[in-house]
Amino acid sequence: MNIQGLDYNTQREQLVMPEYGREVQNMVDICGKLDTKAMRQSCAEAIVTIMERMFPQNHEDVNYKQKLWDHLAIMSDFKLDIDWPYDISQANKILAKPQPMEYPMTKISVRHYGHIMAEVFERLKTMDPGEERDALTKLAANQMKLSLMMWSHGSCDDEKVASDLAKYTDGKIQLDLNTFVFNKIMENEPVGNNRNNNNRNGNVSNNGNNNKRRRR
Repeated sequence: MNIQGLDYNTQREQLVMPEYGREVQNMVDICGKLDTKAMRQSCAEAIVTIMERMFPQNHEDVNYKQKLWDHLAIMSDFKLDIDWPYDISQANKILAKPQPMEYPMTKISVRHYGHIMAEVFERLKTMDPGEERDALTKLAANQMKLSLMMWSHGSCDDEKVASDLAKYTDGKIQLDLNTFVFNKIMENEPVGNNRNNNNRNGNVSNNGNNNKRRRR
């Protein structure tokens, strides 16, 4: 249904800088049609003042005034005949889109441990026995346990860590669970969900009360 005098944004010209809205764009268009340069200059300064008030948080940015005049130049398609207080020759760089970033598509055999742990496994395969390998083994085992606890919602079997460590290092690393001591996981460490953390820390009474409330 077409109603005279009523239109929609979808029918209007697309805004160059939508963050300022159509009213500011209309002001810029009117400013370019004013008869004298003095009138255009005064109007342009008033528009920049309005733009500045719309985003007061930008006052902390470096060269924020320059950016406002750059935006005005872009919205006027660089056709506004005034005395620009700043060099606007580089204003178009604002509209330049960044180059797309390539996403690493490396295949990870153990996704729940992550790419870095996969590299650690490969490193352990080539290391000679000694303090350096023992230290890296300890770091790897503790990180694996944290990862498993996160993916299994707070529960983890030490034998699973030892088994995986041997598996992914081609048997080079054999973790002796009779002597190996895992790091203690702090109570506030974000592992799994809160419910399982409470159970693991012995806070069972609160969950019991919550269950009673649900049954009611």
